[in-house]
Amino acid sequence: MKNVYTVAQVNSYIKNMFTQDFLLQSILVKGEVSNCKYHSSGHIYFTLKDAKGAISCVMFAGNRSGLKFHMREGQQVVAAGTIDVYERDGKYQLYARQIFPDGAGLLYERFEQLKRDLQERGLFAPEYKQPIPRFIHRLGVVTAPTGAAVRDIINIATRRNPYVQIILYPAIVQGEQAPESIVKGIRALEALGVDVMIVGRGGGSIEDLWAFNEEAVAQAIFDCSVPVISAVGHETDTTIADYVADLRAPTPSAGAELAVYDYSLLKAQLDEASAGLTRRMKQKLEQNRMQLRRYQMQLQYLSPASQIREKRNYLVQMEEKLSGRMQKRIADSRHQFLLYVEKLKGLSPLEKLNQGFSHVSDQEGNTVTDVNRIGEGELLTIHVKNGRIVAEVKEKEEWQWQKNG
Repeated sequence: MKNVYTVAQVNSYIKNMFTQDFLLQSILVKGEVSNCKYHSSGHIYFTLKDAKGAISCVMFAGNRSGLKFHMREGQQVVAAGTIDVYERDGKYQLYARQIFPDGAGLLYERFEQLKRDLQERGLFAPEYKQPIPRFIHRLGVVTAPTGAAVRDIINIATRRNPYVQIILYPAIVQGEQAPESIVKGIRALEALGVDVMIVGRGGGSIEDLWAFNEEAVAQAIFDCSVPVISAVGHETDTTIADYVADLRAPTPSAGAELAVYDYSLLKAQLDEASAGLTRRMKQKLEQNRMQLRRYQMQLQYLSPASQIREKRNYLVQMEEKLSGRMQKRIADSRHQFLLYVEKLKGLSPLEKLNQGFSHVSDQEGNTVTDVNRIGEGELLTIHVKNGRIVAEVKEKEEWQWQKNG
């Protein structure tokens, strides 16, 4: 039995075939607009038809920048995009990325072909891009001498920095003579030695901007030794010059802002830096003053005169301390001496005699303390406080003292 496939498998297979077809991935389709609907989501749904057929088309909201006009029924247009299959419904349709009025399609094809050629030759390589100087003195401008573009560039550049010199090369920016005029302007300003160059013009159709898609202009920008800012048309306009230039500006006004640094902002930054520097210098000076005062105090403390005063003060303190200790020692010794004197007084025989006591000794001078050691008739010497008495023992009697307790 032959293989049986689901609808989803068939649709997926067909989608894969469309995806692998190189032609369908980048195609230009010309036709008449029909059933055009601008959806609230931002998507645009329409049909392109001619005498022999029709194809469903959609432009998603994210690609609306590729549409420079409002499509109307019956309008002849060229849509650039991809043909793919919507698997759920099994229908193929054109997913448009850009849409041009009929007549611009050939220019778009030329644009894509030149873009591929120059990219292969390396003219778009980032390693060849020159940095835009931050601060410039001379600004070169290649554009038409009249119109909004040159007025915007001059006004914005002058407002941002009134000291910048603006050198204008009045170029032809539209028509057959425009490419040669733009190239001459780039070379003339390069010879004058400007710091940076703005090459551009105001907005317009692809035909109006075509001079900036010419190979001669692209080569002149690439060969220029001066950094070039491309400022062509509006933000949604893209030219070959934008890819080759060192920097792309979405508009001429933005080109002036990218080329000229804001002097007031720089002045404010310098004033802030100056104030910060002054503040830090004052802080540093105050720190150094405090350090100097500490050094002065240390020097005064460590100087010979200060050391002598310090030692003298120390000696005076030691002298006072020694004197105090000596006085205390003398007072303590005097007090101890008085205690000894009183103690000696208590032990002195004379003191006892003064109190009414007497001292008795025998003829040999021995102290009589026991009646049994003397006999009757012996002579005794009795010492009193003011003399001595010699007495004869007539009678003696022994007593027995009883201790209390």
